[in-house]
Amino acid sequence: MTSYIFPPAPQAAVPVRGSPQQYAVSRIFCVGRNYAAHAREMGFDPDREPPFYFNKTPIDLVPSGATVPYPLGSQNYHYEMELVIALGQPAFRVAPEQAQACVWGYACGLDMTRRDLQIKSREMGRPWDFGKDFEQSAVISELVPASAIGHPTRGAIQLSVNGQLRQNADLKDLIWSVPEIVANLSHYYHLQPGDLIYTGTPEGVGAVQPGDHITGRIDGVGEIALTIGQPE
Repeated sequence: MTSYIFPPAPQAAVPVRGSPQQYAVSRIFCVGRNYAAHAREMGFDPDREPPFYFNKTPIDLVPSGATVPYPLGSQNYHYEMELVIALGQPAFRVAPEQAQACVWGYACGLDMTRRDLQIKSREMGRPWDFGKDFEQSAVISELVPASAIGHPTRGAIQLSVNGQLRQNADLKDLIWSVPEIVANLSHYYHLQPGDLIYTGTPEGVGAVQPGDHITGRIDGVGEIALTIGQPE
């Protein structure tokens, strides 16, 4: 039996709609600027160059409905509503035509972002880790199997803050589709079941404050909610 100096961290996992089983998470990939209008609002021209990625740590996961404290070190805390892919088969150097079969299911996600730290890092030519990969920054709804809903390619993706609509787009506006994302990423990693991919956010991102309540939805996939608590 293996002996550890400290107890290992609990396995990160996501509940599955209609099942007592959970989806064990190993890695979280995130696609940057995958909606043209969001790219423009961030000061960039959208194009069809290969997508780029950043990562979050599985310990960052937090379930829909939670209250999370306003994060450390930031004065500009943003929401980003996203479709999340959950892989169910290995994918290595697959073509887009093969990639969809590797997707097990989907969820709603919030890529919470310390925007001031992200922009500062970007301006200095440094990685985005401080702005993106921090505790409780990867909010996720329950997963729904593709066998139950199919593979959504269109439908509303929306987010509201305190009942006011802030993001309102359609999945068809993704620059890189789900099969294209999986195929592209599979040329850089041996993708496996347990890998989540946050697919990017539409325009309308903005700041939230302690006491704000975020709700989001994606047609055919589900809903998500988050409350912003006081800083620790």
